[in-house]
Amino acid sequence: MGTLFIALFFLLLFGAFFSSSETSMMALNRHRLNHLVRKGNRSAKLTARLLAQTDKLLGSILFGNTLLNVAAAAVTQIIILRMFGESEWWVLAGTLGITFIILVFSEIMPKVIAASHPERVALFSSYPLAALVKLFHPVVSIATAIVHYALRLFRIKVQTDQSRQKVSMEELRMLVLESEQFLPRRHQKMLLNLVDIERVAVNDVMVPRNQIEALNLSADAKVLREQLATCHHTLLPVYEGALDNIVGILHVRRALTLMQRTDFETDELREVLLDPYFIPSDTTLLSQLQHFQERHIRLGLVVDEYGELLGLVTLENILEEIVGDFTTQSPTHTGKFLRQEDGSLLVEGSTPLRDLNRKLGMHFPLDGAKTLNGLILDHLQDIPEAGTALKIANYPIEIIQTQDRVVKVAKIFPALRAKQVE
Repeated sequence: MGTLFIALFFLLLFGAFFSSSETSMMALNRHRLNHLVRKGNRSAKLTARLLAQTDKLLGSILFGNTLLNVAAAAVTQIIILRMFGESEWWVLAGTLGITFIILVFSEIMPKVIAASHPERVALFSSYPLAALVKLFHPVVSIATAIVHYALRLFRIKVQTDQSRQKVSMEELRMLVLESEQFLPRRHQKMLLNLVDIERVAVNDVMVPRNQIEALNLSADAKVLREQLATCHHTLLPVYEGALDNIVGILHVRRALTLMQRTDFETDELREVLLDPYFIPSDTTLLSQLQHFQERHIRLGLVVDEYGELLGLVTLENILEEIVGDFTTQSPTHTGKFLRQEDGSLLVEGSTPLRDLNRKLGMHFPLDGAKTLNGLILDHLQDIPEAGTALKIANYPIEIIQTQDRVVKVAKIFPALRAKQVE
């Protein structure tokens, strides 16, 4: 009798092993496993090979677990028969009892432990499981062949190698968000920006047409010399007559020697121009970053589907979307944002909505207008006058100054004030 109880104990113990192995293998972090494989961890390599053939692995685990549970039930019935005879009530009680014991000690408890420590359990289990997969191979092969045939009848496709599953951009973004305890806040923000640049187009970050600093070859040589002496950029678009007629890009350094000559002529400036590079407005930042790298240039002119100039984008504009502004000055004192004593902000109408959201933590919609002026005009469907008040995205806004049919300056009140206004 004692031998039967010892056999029952080991059957339950081995059943718990199979249950924990199944849960740990399925709950194991594949990215962490791949990292351990690259580091040369032997257990990780063996685990990866087992997971590469999921059908055989699960078939072996389920076959072993089922075999042990059936054996445990049979041993329990033998014990009941020897202790209490062929009483139907005792047989029923024994069946219910062993079912409860298997459920608690061979299923729930080992699976909870494995789910809490999947890596440790999976790596430990990989060695006996590798041997069992080979041992059960004949039976499991027949069973998996029947399963595959049935799945083909129902036209169900199965991916057996789970390690090759691709991670979507949203899943990658979620991984970065969940890594807050492992990464500094600044590093996490940079990674999030890097993931998001695939969804941002160049017209979201470009310098608008009306803010482009450019040279007009039709101007006098004296005017050009003064503009080159006071410009704040290394590269300048050059046009002739109208801004839509871009003839090239000037590297300011190439014009320094020309500026020092008294007989400076505009035709000499034309000879040192670089060919202009035009970019469709819907090009993503990730694609444009690659184009800049391939062409070894740093500035492009953004045009719409009709070839009209919308603005320009530089390599710096794209990098700022990833690492933040290249400035030591506070974003609220850049000249576009001026914080007031009452907590409101004076903002230029030409300020991009992305800058307001990113630098000031606001939540203006980005699926339409690109600037604060455009958002206000879209909301009102009219040209507002100074003193007009409105509320967009729960932010009260007051028009301070308008000029030439555009909003030049507006005052934005904080979101807390918006809730109070409601």
